[in-house]
Amino acid sequence: MKIRVATYNIHKGVSSFRSTPRVLALKKAIGLFDANVVFLQEVQGRHDRYQARYGEKARSPHHHWPEAAQHEFFAGESLHAAYGMNAVYDHGHHGNALLSAYPIANMHNHDISDHAYEQRGILHCILETEAGNIHCYVVHLGLFEGSRRRQTDALVNCVKESAGENEPVIIAGDFNDWRNTLSDCLRLKLGVVEVFDELERRSSRIGDLVRNVAGRQQRLVPARTFPAAMPWFRLDRMYVRGFKVEHAEVLHGPQWARLSDHAPIVANLQLA
Repeated sequence: MKIRVATYNIHKGVSSFRSTPRVLALKKAIGLFDANVVFLQEVQGRHDRYQARYGEKARSPHHHWPEAAQHEFFAGESLHAAYGMNAVYDHGHHGNALLSAYPIANMHNHDISDHAYEQRGILHCILETEAGNIHCYVVHLGLFEGSRRRQTDALVNCVKESAGENEPVIIAGDFNDWRNTLSDCLRLKLGVVEVFDELERRSSRIGDLVRNVAGRQQRLVPARTFPAAMPWFRLDRMYVRGFKVEHAEVLHGPQWARLSDHAPIVANLQLA
């Protein structure tokens, strides 16, 4: 079975500058992924201030803020959706979400907040496909390195406790791991591969030969996704287990730079 997967930090549905709504454009952009499963971070479940200013009752001629929560608006009638509420405040809340062409058999949001100033979670969804269940984990880790290490440990425990060793797994989201210090831990403890690492590993046989002669190991690095206007930092990842990675790319350019501060990743996978 082949599956197309995307991950995208949507910056709460507003532009990086002036914070103007981009929800309608984001829905169209998510449709361009042509993906079976979409992992979303910074999804606005509710925002009373934007609703009052840009909602249908406000009749804004240039921008629009839907009555429904963003994950429900993006899903429409054609996709299944799950939402994990993480950050809660007086005028609303936001968190992670999953959109899926496959039925979502079960979902659970795991609180991995490391301190009072950042609310973080792991949204775990089990998808029912014709080839069996697939475990999906939507991730958005903290801004501080110590927090990310502890949250990665929590992610490892979450996957080990909720998915069997032989069950297919997709972990995707915004890891904020700009120095790439977490990949080795996930590879070692969960048996996952990062999609760009896997493609690079398969495409560099001559490089492997040279490195073997020189006694050096291959340096695996994820793709650059932030900031979207000129991606430099490697913040967004997609790790898989039980899949062959056929293709992966970062979508960048003026269109994507206007929508969010992160560029999306899209990958084609084949169930092993």
